[in-house]
Amino acid sequence: MRADRLLVLLLLLQTRGRVTAQSLARRLEVSERTVYRDLEALSMAGVPVYGERGPGGGWSLLEDYRTNLTRLTEAEVNTLFMSGMAGPLEDLGLGKAREDALLKLLAALPSVYRRNAEMARQRIHLDATGWFHHDEPVPFLPMIQEAIWNDRRLRLTYQRGSDHTLGERLVNPYGLVAKASVWYLVCTTAESGGEMRVYRVSRIQSTELTDEHFERPDTFDLVAFWNEWSATFEKSLYPYPVTLRVASESLSELSYLFGDWVQTRQTLLQSGSPDEQGRITLSLYFESLSHARSRLLGFGTSVEILEPQELRDSLAEYAVRIAQLYGQRL
Repeated sequence: MRADRLLVLLLLLQTRGRVTAQSLARRLEVSERTVYRDLEALSMAGVPVYGERGPGGGWSLLEDYRTNLTRLTEAEVNTLFMSGMAGPLEDLGLGKAREDALLKLLAALPSVYRRNAEMARQRIHLDATGWFHHDEPVPFLPMIQEAIWNDRRLRLTYQRGSDHTLGERLVNPYGLVAKASVWYLVCTTAESGGEMRVYRVSRIQSTELTDEHFERPDTFDLVAFWNEWSATFEKSLYPYPVTLRVASESLSELSYLFGDWVQTRQTLLQSGSPDEQGRITLSLYFESLSHARSRLLGFGTSVEILEPQELRDSLAEYAVRIAQLYGQRL
């Protein structure tokens, strides 16, 4: 509806400052001509919107203009009040601010929305932590956050996860990411030559906030970087590909055991139709040959390795050893 689009347009102008018509059209999924008509409608309604031509130009509101936008939909209100997801905000010292904000919003809502918001809080809980997860101490998170907020360089001591050695680094902190309640620092260092680095915050042993500032590129997008980096990181953990045939009745067990390790359950269950012997061919990824062997050996004849040949040979050798071991005791 046009009224909803005008509301979103007003929100974009209020929160983003000067925005080009092209950007607004892309965000609203309409033509630039429609954007110009909507801007004219806002102006006729008394909203002080104006445009500037030339490089760096665009559309914006008068600097002092503010409006109370209370026309949230029922679904938007329920989303805000769903229980959970407060852990990372608590780590940042924003837990109380979040609760205060929700309380103020709740007080401003119509009565029917207030009832629905309370129902959403009691009926849906979002838990982003993994099973058997224990919170990691992150005592330096507030200082890291301050450095990020003010674009100031940070000197830190970091403990490597592989060999636990300590090293000192001077970093340009670009952002923080909380994944499954584990915090990561995205930054560059003098040694990285401008290439992004990711450090687990719980492994930072000390921090010192310097007086030096750094230039943050306007093109840097934290979400886009993290999505690309995390996908690459996951692939790097399992560089050993294995092609195998599995009995269809064992597919669910294979999916259950390996879904979080090597591939998603959905991908496993959509791996194709069974052949004449009732077996399905699929690919999995492991850390190494020994990792693949230890994980697959227990499936016995339910799984046949097609590639690589070295894994086939290794499993055959282990099977002979097992047969000899127990054959001697019979």
